[in-house]
Amino acid sequence: MAISYMTEDGYNKLQKEIELLETVERPRISQQIAEARDKGDLSENAEYDAAKEAQGMLEMKISQLKELYLNARILDESKINTDTVQILTKITLYNVKTKQEFDYTIVSDSEANLKEKKISVSTPIAKGLLGKKVGEVAEITVPAGTLLLEVRKIELAK
Repeated sequence: MAISYMTEDGYNKLQKEIELLETVERPRISQQIAEARDKGDLSENAEYDAAKEAQGMLEMKISQLKELYLNARILDESKINTDTVQILTKITLYNVKTKQEFDYTIVSDSEANLKEKKISVSTPIAKGLLGKKVGEVAEITVPAGTLLLEVRKIELAK
């Protein structure tokens, strides 16, 4: 798996999620399996099958999160330069066609959350903006067409 860059906050959230899955969810599913097993014939026991499937899904998720955690590198926010658009910068953009202004923060894949206006560094929009300076216009092709986005402001993400 590739190295995943994240903030210290994102790294800590990931650690807590793994802990929750291992200490709360894993025992809960094990209990469901035990209760279903106690009900008798396993060949026709839908509860047992469902609990075993849930256990498999949980173990897969734990494994994926642990791999992400082990390959994570914490970004040193003090070394981020706001001269150009880069990961962990908050940018104010102006859509030349729609004449609308909006903000995005560029973050790692694992921390992206559109509701919080955090976009992944690997999205077409972020890729098209990386390295741009204030005043520059990026022409970015997205599924809906071509965007012309002017960088209005670059600041350190909070």
